[in-house]
Amino acid sequence: MEGVMIRLRGVSFAYRANEPVLDKVHLDLPAGLTLLLGPNGCGKSTLMRLIAGVERPDAGRVEIGGLDLWTAEAAARKDLAYVPEQPDLTPYATVEEVLSLVCRLRGEPPERGRDSLALVGLDGLGRRSIRELSMGQRRRAVLAAAMIGAPRILILDEPLETLDRGMRERVVAWVDRLLGAGAAVVIVTHEIEPFVARAERAITVRDRVAVVSDPLPAAGARSTGASGERMALLEGLARGTAINPRR
Repeated sequence: MEGVMIRLRGVSFAYRANEPVLDKVHLDLPAGLTLLLGPNGCGKSTLMRLIAGVERPDAGRVEIGGLDLWTAEAAARKDLAYVPEQPDLTPYATVEEVLSLVCRLRGEPPERGRDSLALVGLDGLGRRSIRELSMGQRRRAVLAAAMIGAPRILILDEPLETLDRGMRERVVAWVDRLLGAGAAVVIVTHEIEPFVARAERAITVRDRVAVVSDPLPAAGARSTGASGERMALLEGLARGTAINPRR
């Protein structure tokens, strides 16, 4: 597949010995929006964490932009941004310190951190420590960090959860800008509606392997029945009821 930005080869992972969550997964993802769907416990969050470099595979390789995520770690992670569902940040650093570190890692000037804070509605809170923020503010701080620069690969876990309408619109617009610039975006979400028309493919995990639906039914006018077919497939994947997803 041309233009592959995320590649998994023979990836296996288990939290407990002899109880694999994923077994010899092969996956190629190019630019565009990929939805990672499925019921709780199917393994989708584990797959996302492997792609994001949070978990290290027991076997196999994860490549980001052609670079092994664990043997060329610094280079592979430079253009990778990850927004987890739970905003885990070091509690004693200030927001400014966290964003300053991200700016240095991505080769961006410090003012980009301040711009990102303003974008997520946290301007004026940069000197607060992470532990002084509410959980909602921490989630916005994580989003601000991800918005620094222009990551080529973006992994989002429930990106719209707990956000108000204005912030949700800003997140969706940001995703659109990155997609327009040729990024690969992987989103794990139970709230698929804002992303249905934008998605180019979908993945679910079944029997410990990744099942890819590509292409998706056309996102045409509802009067043609095309968008209804697309929504039905994506909802079926999210619920774990889609029997024969497109490949």
